[in-house]
Amino acid sequence: MKIAMIGTGYVGLVSGVCFSDFGHEVVCVDKDPRKIEMLERGEVPIFEPGLDQVMARNVDGGRLTFTGDLAAAVDGADAVFIAVGTPTRRGDGHADLTYVMAAAEEIANALTGYAVIVTKSTVPVGTNRKVQATIAQANPAADFDVASNPEFLREGAAIDDFMRPDRVVVGVESGRARDVMAEIYRPLFLREFPIVYTDLETAEMIKYGANAFLAAKITFINEMAMLCEKTGADIKAVAKGMGLDGRIGNKFLHAGPGYGGSCFPKDTSALARIGQDYACPMKITETVIAVNDAVKRRMIDKVVDLCGGSVNGKVIAVLGVTFKPNTDDMREAPSLTIVPALVGGGAQLRVVDPQGRREGEALLPGVQWMDDAYKAAQDADAVVILTEWNEFRGLDLKRLAGAMAQPRMADLRNIYPVGDVRDAGFDAYVSIGRKGFGTEG
Repeated sequence: MKIAMIGTGYVGLVSGVCFSDFGHEVVCVDKDPRKIEMLERGEVPIFEPGLDQVMARNVDGGRLTFTGDLAAAVDGADAVFIAVGTPTRRGDGHADLTYVMAAAEEIANALTGYAVIVTKSTVPVGTNRKVQATIAQANPAADFDVASNPEFLREGAAIDDFMRPDRVVVGVESGRARDVMAEIYRPLFLREFPIVYTDLETAEMIKYGANAFLAAKITFINEMAMLCEKTGADIKAVAKGMGLDGRIGNKFLHAGPGYGGSCFPKDTSALARIGQDYACPMKITETVIAVNDAVKRRMIDKVVDLCGGSVNGKVIAVLGVTFKPNTDDMREAPSLTIVPALVGGGAQLRVVDPQGRREGEALLPGVQWMDDAYKAAQDADAVVILTEWNEFRGLDLKRLAGAMAQPRMADLRNIYPVGDVRDAGFDAYVSIGRKGFGTEG
C-alpha cells in the first residue's frame, strides 16, 4: 500500500515510520523545510527511544521518504493520514481544528484517484464528518472515503505501542474503506492484535474516553496521596492494595506531581468543552482538570516547606523537567508550574534533564542547566526530583547528601524508600502520600 502521512510531529512521524516497517510505501509530508531537511539527513527532530534506528532501516530499504510537496505525496496514495496538531484553542478549551481542515482542503485538491482519508489526530466528535464535507466541497469529483483511526501511543514507548498495541480502533462506513484499512493493518491482524471497527463518531469518542479515564485514575491516586499525608497512611501500599484488584489494575496508580504531556491536558479540556456544547456536562472530567492543577501547585508548597518556609536565596537542584522520562516533551509538564514559582520566590535553580534542555531553555528562563546531578547538588540547599529518569533512580544518596550544604530532598516521584534517604545522611525528606522526616511538609 502507498501511504501519505501529513504531518511529521510526534504522532505522524512515529506512525509513518512504523507503517513503513510493516512493508508499506510511506511518504511523510511537512510544511517546515528545516524539518524535512533534518529527516532527509537521518536526524530525528523528536526524542523517542528506538525511532532513529527504525527510521534509518526503512529509509535504506526505500520504503520511507520525506517531502514538503503534499500534492506529490497524495498522488496515487491508497490512504492519506492527517496527523497534524490539534492544540487547545485559546480562550475556550476546544481543540483547534485549523490545521486539520487546512490539510483536508489541500488533500482534496491533490486527489487523483480513490483514497481513504484517515484522521490520526485526536479530534472532537463530528470532525471526520467535517473533513468529509470539506473535501467534497473543495473537489466535488473526488473519489474518497474518510476514516477515524485515533492513536494510543505512549511517549517513550511509542514503537512498541504501535507494533504491539492493546487494540487498534478504526471508524469506517464503507466496505471499500474497511478493506483498505484492513490491508494497512494486516501485519497486526496476522499477529492477532485486536482491531475494533466502528462508526466515525464512536471511534472519535473512544480516544477521548480512554484518555479522560486514565487522567481521572492518575488524579484519583494523587488525591488519595494527599489524604494519606493527613492520616499517616502510605500511598504506595494503598496503590498496591488497590491495583491488585483485577477490576482496577496497577497502571496509572503512581502518585506524583500531576499529569502533563501532549494528550491528557488537551484531551480532558476538549472533552469537557464537548460536554458543555451538548448540554451534557462532563463533571468528573471537569473536576479532574481542576484537581490536577491544584496538585501541581501543592508541589510548590512542599518544596517551600522543605526549605523552612522560604526558598529565597536557596540553591535548589531540580532533577528532571520533562513531563515523563524517555521523552523531550515539555508540554504541560508539572515543572512549568513548579520551577517558575521557585524562581519567582528567589531560589537559584540548577536543572538536570537528559533530554529536556532543548525545549526547556526557552520555557524555563532564569535557571542554570547542568549535565550531572552530583555537580548540581554541590553546596545546594535542597534537591527536587520531578521526573523519574532511570539515571535518577540509582543515585548514590550518601554522595549526594555529602555534597549538599543542606541535605534535603523532595522526592516528588516516590523513587526512594524513606529509610534509605535517612540512612544516607539527609536531614529532611518529603515525598507524595508518605511520611517524611525533618519537616512538617
